[in-house]
Amino acid sequence: MPFRFERLDISDLILIETTVFEDERGSFSETYKHSDFAAFGIAVIFTQDAFSRSRKGVLRGLHYQKEPKAQGKLVRVVKGEVLDVAVDIRRSSPTYGRWVAIHLSSENRRGLYIPPGFAHGFCVLTEVAEVLYKMTQEHDAEHERGVLWSDPDLAISWPIPHPTLSSRDARLPRLRDAEANF
Repeated sequence: MPFRFERLDISDLILIETTVFEDERGSFSETYKHSDFAAFGIAVIFTQDAFSRSRKGVLRGLHYQKEPKAQGKLVRVVKGEVLDVAVDIRRSSPTYGRWVAIHLSSENRRGLYIPPGFAHGFCVLTEVAEVLYKMTQEHDAEHERGVLWSDPDLAISWPIPHPTLSSRDARLPRLRDAEANF
């Protein structure tokens, strides 16, 4: 199997490590294979891919889409490094309000599966980072929501104290005030 799956502290979050085949030409690895993911329990259909390129110190997030357009995401960094964060925003979950942070980079070739019901964001640690996302729902502006990156109730340990934010992300509500229907 070209993948190793690991459940994280919040067990619905899954770290994916790929087998890399290297020789004098370079390297090859699979980044997604439906049958292997489904065998592990990630039996989803991805309907949209997205790409972002960001400079060092940029923080994107914490974003999610509410039901009925909630998105699961498979996130992978193809250039650079980010601290990737997922926050459980499912009010009935025993891990509601808890978060997990993982370093994703082009060097470690890890991926992170984040199911619906989580807010997601990342902070860029290198001069540039390029991030690929596979999503289980298409983007829908009517259903997009977010949580403030610096919500004191979450107390996320971001590595950059004063990140570059979009004006939208700077105005997001705290988790306790966010519109989430999970």
